[in-house]
Amino acid sequence: MASIDQEWMDSVRSEYGHCFGCGPDNPMGLHVGGFARDGDIVTASFRPRDEFRGFHDILHGGVIATALDEILAWTSILVVGHMAVTAKLELRFRNAAPAGVDYQLEGRLVERRGRRLVMTATCWAGADVIAEANALFLTTEPVGGKAP
Repeated sequence: MASIDQEWMDSVRSEYGHCFGCGPDNPMGLHVGGFARDGDIVTASFRPRDEFRGFHDILHGGVIATALDEILAWTSILVVGHMAVTAKLELRFRNAAPAGVDYQLEGRLVERRGRRLVMTATCWAGADVIAEANALFLTTEPVGGKAP
């Protein structure tokens, strides 16, 4: 994985400090972080709070959906250099999401057609694929500052 200019990354993240997905200033957020890029692929990770559980020791599915949406947004930022909004997000849950573990995320740009970004994402807990997403995002404005 290629390293990302940390000063640039900190600058972009500071503009969205209260983002529920990645904001470091949101005390209730997922705190997705550790972003890395390799070509058209972006990776990150997070450890959900105990309060995000559904029943028993299973993470609420909406948390996984949010994490997948977040890695896709960062795939647009880090691969395309544009902010983007979700137009369509299709999820397939493969396994129950255990609470109290670290999760790995991967977003991939599949195709770009003008403002339309076709992307996929995967969420793992250890070796288990928890969920996969197919998405359509629409780019908005370019990300400020130095390109990733």
